[in-house]
Order: sequence, then structure tokens, then C-alpha cells
Amino acid sequence: MEGWQRAFVLHGRPYSETSLMLDLFTEGQGRVRILAKGARGRRSNLKGCLQPFTPLLVRWSGRGEVKTLRNAEPVSLALPLSGLMLYSGLYVNELVSRVLEQEANYSSLFFDYLNCLQNLASASGSPEYALRQFELSLLHHLGYGVDFLHCAGSGEEVSDTMTYRYREEKGFIASLVIDNSSFTGRDLKALASRDFPDASTLRAAKRFTRMALKPYLGGKPLKSRELFRQFQVKKPVSLSDNSSS
Repeated sequence: MEGWQRAFVLHGRPYSETSLMLDLFTEGQGRVRILAKGARGRRSNLKGCLQPFTPLLVRWSGRGEVKTLRNAEPVSLALPLSGLMLYSGLYVNELVSRVLEQEANYSSLFFDYLNCLQNLASASGSPEYALRQFELSLLHHLGYGVDFLHCAGSGEEVSDTMTYRYREEKGFIASLVIDNSSFTGRDLKALASRDFPDASTLRAAKRFTRMALKPYLGGKPLKSRELFRQFQVKKPVSLSDNSSS
């Protein structure tokens, strides 16, 4: 590959005695697996920068599934994520790692990802708003299409006060049954605009994204979800169902 690309480390693990195997999310080629030779060596100048949440410029070479890192430079300091925001960032990284195909162009999603991390870094309260916006953007870029604004049964525009049940591969159908698959028309309009004015619409968005992302994630549990549960046990906080999943 020629030229530099903006990138973030999604995940890294030791490889051999001094190297790192990295999953990167890059602007031009999406998720790329890269071997950083000698990155853990004593004289390596890459030790501090090949970490999640640090904006990078990178170059690599190779045509196989695993590329070889040639250069990496931090664009700025790592985004300051800690506590709840850190676990939320880990959740976002795991989502990207799990659902995106390797070496597919997701340049628009890359900037939604960057925006999500910046919002988490600057948030003073709950991460929910930033997470729900990113999840919906991710679903859109995966090709997941659903009409939030029209009843799948009648074709009529949704009504704020009417209840609709979500049917996979069909959409939202007006129903008097209220359960975990039910949403008000107001909830659906919030999902369509990706703008959640209150806790009720945020909770509805979380229920929907959990259902919609489940087929992409399969049966394998999210490691970040378990880490978050451990964080809650160690440091109980009132999150109003603000888990990052």
C-alpha cells in the first residue's frame, strides 16, 4: 500500500517476543489486520502510540490477510476515556471488530466512529446518546434497512401514540400487544432521526439496536459487556440501564 491513512487500533495482542498483532480501523480500507514487527522491543518508538483511542497515521505493505506495518505516527494524544466512557469505547471497538468485513471501504463510518469517540471523551454524564447514534450508523453501513416512519402492514405514517411491533425482515406493524418488541410511533421517529430527546426514546433505541445487531454478532458474547459488568460490581453507579450493549 502506498501513502498514509488515518487509523485507530481496535485491538492488539502480543505476537512473538517483540511484535504486536493489530486490528486497525482505517479510513480507506476499513478493518485491516497488521503485524507490527518489533513494536514491543526496548528501542521501539511505537510502544506508546499503538493503543486504542489514539488517532494515527499509518502505512503498511503486503497483499495477504495480514499486512506488515511500515510506519505509524500519532496525530494527537489519545482521547481521554476513563471509567464508564472507557468501557463504552471498548464496546464500540468490539462491535467494529466483530461485524465489519476485512478490507472493505467504510470511510463514512470511520468518521462516525471518530465522532462517537470524541463525544464519549467530552461527555459528562451518560454515554447512551453517543452509543445509540453510532450503532444506528453501523447498521446503516452494514446495509440494514428498515422504514421507521411507515407501518409495514398498512403503509401509513406512524402515529406518535400508536404502538408498533418489530418484525424481523418486515419492519414495524401496528399492534395492541405491548412487549419487548413494541415501540411507540414517537420512538420510531426518534430512531429515524437518530435524535433522542429523553430517557424513554433512548431506552427504546437501545432495545432496537440490541435486536438488530444480534444476527451480526451471532451467539458469541461480547467481552466488553462482561468487563462492564465487572466494573459495575467494583464501582456501583446509577446508570438508568446505561450499560454499553
